[in-house]
Amino acid sequence: MRRLIVNADDFGFTSGVNRAIVEAHTLGIVTSSTLMASGPAFGEAAQMAKASPALSVGCHIVLIDGEPVLDPSMLSTITASRKFRDGLKTFAARALTRRMNAGEIESEARAQIQKIQSAGIAVSHVDTHKHTHILPQILRPLLRAARDCGVRALRNPFGPRFPLRSSQLLSQPNLWTRFAELRILSRFAGQFRRAVDREGFATPDGTLGIEVTGTLDERLFQAIAQSIPDGTWEFVCHPGYNDADLAAAKTRLRESRELELKVLTMPAAREVLVQAGVQLISYRDLLMNM
Repeated sequence: MRRLIVNADDFGFTSGVNRAIVEAHTLGIVTSSTLMASGPAFGEAAQMAKASPALSVGCHIVLIDGEPVLDPSMLSTITASRKFRDGLKTFAARALTRRMNAGEIESEARAQIQKIQSAGIAVSHVDTHKHTHILPQILRPLLRAARDCGVRALRNPFGPRFPLRSSQLLSQPNLWTRFAELRILSRFAGQFRRAVDREGFATPDGTLGIEVTGTLDERLFQAIAQSIPDGTWEFVCHPGYNDADLAAAKTRLRESRELELKVLTMPAAREVLVQAGVQLISYRDLLMNM
């Protein structure tokens, strides 16, 4: 059996992203989304989430490239402008050399989850911006925070060994680079599974789509859909409208968001999944089958 969760990240980032996520859910194949508690368009996204009861909404925990929910004076990783100080490479280097404060990470993750819950949303799952919980030093405090908030599901950021054929990777050099980076990080997959099982969390068998972030088109989507292994998987996507708000935001994903929205809402997307024998589910469904 093949089951697929299609999760749209960055809910709450901009109004255009919010609108696109809801459209990709109501008109397309998106079943779940993760909401940024400190996102500039959080309030609007929370209202839209409550108006979309079939959409399973989780927390997109932001520890880099954004602002904290907690008072900045409580955190050591904040700049004078209230922003997290690290980009992904610096953040990963500090985590891997054990120069991160696990207590701060746990407190900030808890605060972000609780802000969403306080808005009247039942948080179904958690993941992290830029997949920072792929690192064990981030995963452990994240699991503690989620457990304390009553959240029992999270993204498995590790993918199948060969998500695409070599010819598909080689046709776009940036895909090959991304794939190689993810293969290096796959050494943490065993630690992830042991920690999740020990804490009794639900998680898919892995994630699809991370390596094509920013390059997804109809051809790549069909290639991924036709190669989904048996089990339960998550497909990560980033739909949005490339409007003035997005142009002013810190992100590399601009034109690609509109292309992803087109892919996610095209009739062929659902058809190719049906033909591949793939059942669409949400994180809420995953929890019901624990």
